[in-house]
Amino acid sequence: MSHSWGYEATNGPSKWGASFPIANGDRQSPIDIVPGNASHDPGLKPLKLKYDPSTCLEILNNGHSFQVTFADDTDSSTLTDGPISGTYRLKQFHFHWGATDDRGSEHTVQGAKFPAELHLVHWNTKYASFGEAVNKPDGLAVVGVFLKIGNENAHLQKLIDKFSVITNAKTQTTFVDFNPATLLPGCLDYWTYLGSLTTPPLYESVTWIVLKHQITVSSAQMAKFRTLLFSSNGEAPCCMENNYRPPQPLKGRVVRASFK
Repeated sequence: MSHSWGYEATNGPSKWGASFPIANGDRQSPIDIVPGNASHDPGLKPLKLKYDPSTCLEILNNGHSFQVTFADDTDSSTLTDGPISGTYRLKQFHFHWGATDDRGSEHTVQGAKFPAELHLVHWNTKYASFGEAVNKPDGLAVVGVFLKIGNENAHLQKLIDKFSVITNAKTQTTFVDFNPATLLPGCLDYWTYLGSLTTPPLYESVTWIVLKHQITVSSAQMAKFRTLLFSSNGEAPCCMENNYRPPQPLKGRVVRASFK
């Protein structure tokens, strides 16, 4: 495979610092969230997530994960309030997962991993575009949702049903009228901290909003995630799994909680 970075021994997270020195910066993500050390902040507002299914455009395999992209030229799908000020537009969502059901999330809670983690990526509309916002200290806000093994998730299944079309890297297909709000738990209590992208270029531009409560996924559905490939058509097949970065040092940052 020709990717300059990835999740193999030769190009995985332990090697990223060679090409992206910010990997050793002061606000890198993910982190291990220790609930007992998180500070309850009564000033944190409830999250306001407004998603319009008509802004959903396509689903793709980018060689690192699968991603669903959205039209972000209007304020139809936005995140407001919570720990942020202003309006952030939804750009895309993607997942990270492991080779087995007992690992796969990027963030951990008291050292515990979940099978997978969903990231909903939003950009600050005080900037002209996602491209302009992506490297600014307040440029992005990402909502993280943990997946836990349980009942089959009918909403996730709508994504999984498209996997046969996007099995190989650099493949995509139209994917419309999907509401990402269906991938959120009923309670939106959250932890928040200042961090970074968890993939290169690792910009320290993310206000992280990690939800306390999880959504379910069945073991059979998680197995389907692992049928996707890091490799492109014509390359030796390489299963897409363990596409997560380990927790990074907190380096004095404060994790705040919206709940007691």
